[in-house]
Order: sequence, then C-alpha cells, then structure tokens
Amino acid sequence: MPDPTGSRPDRNLAMELVRVTEYGALAAARWVGLGEKESADGAAVDAMRLMLDSVRMDGVVVIGEGEKDEAPMLYNGEHIGDGSPPEVDIAVDPLEGTTLAAEGSPRALAVMALSERGTMFDPGPCVYMMKIAAQQGFAHLLDLDRPLEETLKLVAKEKGTDVRDVTVMMLKRDRHADAVAEIRRVGARIRFIEHGDVSAALLAVQDESPVDLLWGIGGTPEGVISAASIKCMGGQLLGRLWPRNDEERNAALEQGYDLDEVLDVNRLVSGNDVFFAATGVTDGDVLDGVHYTRGGASTESLVMRSRSGTVRRVSARHDRAKLREISGERVG
Repeated sequence: MPDPTGSRPDRNLAMELVRVTEYGALAAARWVGLGEKESADGAAVDAMRLMLDSVRMDGVVVIGEGEKDEAPMLYNGEHIGDGSPPEVDIAVDPLEGTTLAAEGSPRALAVMALSERGTMFDPGPCVYMMKIAAQQGFAHLLDLDRPLEETLKLVAKEKGTDVRDVTVMMLKRDRHADAVAEIRRVGARIRFIEHGDVSAALLAVQDESPVDLLWGIGGTPEGVISAASIKCMGGQLLGRLWPRNDEERNAALEQGYDLDEVLDVNRLVSGNDVFFAATGVTDGDVLDGVHYTRGGASTESLVMRSRSGTVRRVSARHDRAKLREISGERVG
C-alpha cells in the first residue's frame, strides 16, 4: 500500500534513479576514447547533479566522490534530493571505470544505489577490501578463510564439472600474484579485468554467467555498491577490510572497525528496501553502452528493487535536444 507519510521509499524512485544514471552515462559518453578520464568523470557528475536535485528524497551520500575538500559534488556526507521524505543513504559512482571510458574500453558504467537512512556501511579510512562473490547457487560455498583452491574444487563439484571449467574474474594486479598461482595450480581459469569492480560483480552473480566467482582485493566503495545490486538480484558477496598500510590500519582500529569481520551483503547494506540503477557508458558483458544515432543516442540500463525482487532492463532513446541539455554540444 502507498505510504501517506512519504517516509518509506516509493517504487517510483526506481525510475527516478535510472533517469539519473542515464544522464550521467550520456554526458560521460561524449568523452569516451579521448584519454581524459577527469573530464569524463566531471561530465557525469554534473549531469547527475542536474537530475538529483529534483528527486523526491532526503538523501545523504555515504559512498561518493571522496571528501568535501576533494570533490566539488557528490562528496561523502553531502545532502542530495529535494529534501522531502524518504530519508535515504546514497551510494553513487558517476563513472565506474573512468580509465575504461578514457581508453574507449568495455564495461564503464554510471551507477547509483539507495537504501533506508543508516543502513549503508561506511568504509571510513579503508579504501580496499578483500572480496568474493558468486551467484545464488554457489553462495553457500563462499568463504574468505578457506584456501581458494578448495573453494574452486567445491564450485566444480556443485556445477558437476571438472575444476578446469571453473572461471574466476579478478583485477589484474601485482597483489594477486599468489592467488593467480594458486588458481592455475589447481587448473581453473582466470578472466582478468583492468578496472570495473561493480560491472564484474553484476556479471558474477547472474545465473548462467560465464564467470563462476569474482575474487580479489578491490575498492571498498565498489563493494558497498555491488552489495546493493546483489541484494536486489540475488547471489552473495563477502568482504573483509584490507588496509593498505599501517597508517590506514591504525586509523581504522581507532575508529572502531573490526578488521577481521566478514562483511556479507546484509552487513554492507542492511536495509530492506534497496534500489539500484546502472547505465552502460561503453559496451560490456552486462550492459550495452551509449550508442549515437542520427536522431540522438540510445542507452541500456538495469534498475532493480530488493523489496519486490524486480530486475528491469531498460532500453531508451534520447533525442538531440536532451543531449544538448546534458552536454552542451551539438549532436549529429
């Protein structure tokens, strides 16, 4: 039933969010392949700001573009929306994969999620976390403390295949050298990515995905955003904070963080009414990117809500006037 007080998020917020990510993607796409990641990110932020101020919500950015002094907009702690109920936490990455967009590489996204106020995990000083994620069928096999080799064998058994048919997606980073050796020793496959934790998580948790596990040390903010999407579409993600140095470790301990705690999806986003939206900027495994046409451009988006379990794929066409409003440039 509708909530007359407006204190509970309304289902119409789903479409409001996807309009925000569409704007961000359309603006960022004007910079794809030009080698200017800051310009692409700035364009996405500006376009999202244009839409966010009109959304009916009292939102606080928990996961944003950094601290206030580091980011002109969408910074951690900023209030966004028109100030009316509901009160919600916001996680936003205007351009997930800035380098991907700058290079014209696949899988760049504009992403946003929200949940009830006080329900999103604030990573504090910890920039990175260890993560493992998989679809619902493998969720019971996830364990950050078990040797990865053993988990791969269990996944293979669950699939009814040889371990050589198990695929792990991970960031290509030096810090993963030991895990790479372990995976290859057991005979499983690796699909490396250069950037894009959220896109990778979206792929890993889908049924019939070509990827069985997402594993590795990646961004904590991306972990929270991924958890929001997984809470809506199913699957599981486990994470553990991974301080980069003694200074970060000490700061986390002083602020009361438990560095041994395993953070699952419900710990990272504890709300019962979670919304998630993502729009492709460049073509990828999960979403097509922005494509320009004679009349304007097309976008593809995912929009979901945990309360209903609904996952929608939205294809949209945008005319020249809208593109000029967003980018200030002539199209076509």
